[in-house]
Amino acid sequence: MISKNKAVQLGIILVLITSILTFMITNTIEVVMGERVVVSKSDYENLKDVEKLLGLKEYIKNNYVEGAKDDALMDGAMKGLFESLGDPYSTYLTSSEFKRMNEMTSGSFGGIGVIVTKSEEGYITVVAPVEDTPGEKAGIKTNDKIIKVDDKDLVGMELDKAVDLIKGEPGTKVTLTILREKVQQPMTFEIKREMINQKAVKSEIKENDIGYIRLSSFDQDAGKDFKKALTALKAKNIKGLILDLRQNPGGYVSSCLEIADELLGEGMVVYTEDINKNREVYNSKGASLGVPLIVLVDEGSASASEILAGAIKDRKAGLLIGTKTFGKGLVQSVEGLKDGSGFKLTTQKYYTPNGISIDKIGIEPDIEVKPMEIKDDQRLEDLKDLQLERAIQEMLKQIK
Repeated sequence: MISKNKAVQLGIILVLITSILTFMITNTIEVVMGERVVVSKSDYENLKDVEKLLGLKEYIKNNYVEGAKDDALMDGAMKGLFESLGDPYSTYLTSSEFKRMNEMTSGSFGGIGVIVTKSEEGYITVVAPVEDTPGEKAGIKTNDKIIKVDDKDLVGMELDKAVDLIKGEPGTKVTLTILREKVQQPMTFEIKREMINQKAVKSEIKENDIGYIRLSSFDQDAGKDFKKALTALKAKNIKGLILDLRQNPGGYVSSCLEIADELLGEGMVVYTEDINKNREVYNSKGASLGVPLIVLVDEGSASASEILAGAIKDRKAGLLIGTKTFGKGLVQSVEGLKDGSGFKLTTQKYYTPNGISIDKIGIEPDIEVKPMEIKDDQRLEDLKDLQLERAIQEMLKQIK
C-alpha cells in the first residue's frame, strides 16, 4: 500500500508530467519512442528540480530533530521563491496571510495604523502612519525602523510575520522599539490598538475661498469620494484647490486614474513597462480643474500618490510643495490561488509622462518646505503646519 505522503508526491509528479506533456502536444514538439516520451532538455531540468525539492522535503521531515510538517515545509519553499528576488514587495502569502491582506485593503482592521515595508537592509520601515490612528497619535513617523515588537526581534523577519505581530485585537497594547534618523538611542512606544476604519477623503474650505481636500489613501472608493468632495467644493465657488497627499502610502492605481480625470484634462498620467518592455499607457479623460492647483507631498507620499503628483508636475498642471516623496515606482500584481493562498509579484515599473522612473529616487517638490520639528515638551496639536501655510500663501498669489 502506498503511504499518504508517497501518494501526494506521486500525485504532484504526475500533475507536473501531465502539464509538460500537454505543453509539448499543444506546441507540436513531442517525440514518442515506443512507450517513452522524449522531453526537451529544459523540461527535463525542471523535472529534476522538482525531484530535488521533494527529496529535500522528505529528508528534512524524516531527520529534523524538532520535527517538521508538510504544509509548513511547502509554504517555506514557496516563500523562498519570492524571497530570492530580493524585492520587498514580492511575496508568497499563505491562506491566512492572504485573507488578512484582503481585510486590510478593505479599510477596516485591528491594529495601530501604520503602513510598513521591508528595506534592503532588512528593517521593517514605516512608509506612513495612517491619519488619526494610534500610531500617528503616538508619534510614529515615516522612515522609522521598527526593530522590536514587544520582546520579539524584527530585524530580518518576513514582512507579513512582522505585520501580524504589530496588528492585534482592539483594546490590547503593543510596545514598539524604533530606530529613528538623527536619534542616537532606540525609542520605545507603548500603543493601544484600535479598530482602524480609514476614511480616505476629507474636505473643507480654507480662508479666501480656497478648497482643501485631504486624501489619505487610494482605497477602492477614493475616486468616487474624491469626485463627491470636489463637486461640493465647486458648488461653493472655490477659487483654488489644495490637494494634500502627505503621508499617503498609495493604493489602487484605478482610483488614482479616476482622480486624475477630475484634475488634469486629457493627456498621459503614467505608463508602465513589463519584463519584455511592453508598454501600457494610462491617460486622463476628463476636463481640467479650472482653478489653480497646489499639491502637498512629503516622504510618506508613495506609489499611487507619486503617480498623481508626477503627472501634475510633468504636465505643469499644479505646484508641488513640501519635501521629496518616498520613491516607490513599482507595480505589483496580486493573485489568489485555489487553496486560498496567494502572492504579490512586482510585474511592472511605472514612469511619469516625461519618462522618469522615480523608484528609490522620489519626486522633488517645486517648492521645498520642511515640517516643523517636534520638541520633547511640545504637543502635536501645538505644531504649526508650515507646509499648508506656505501652500495657502502661494495659492493667494495665484488667485490674485
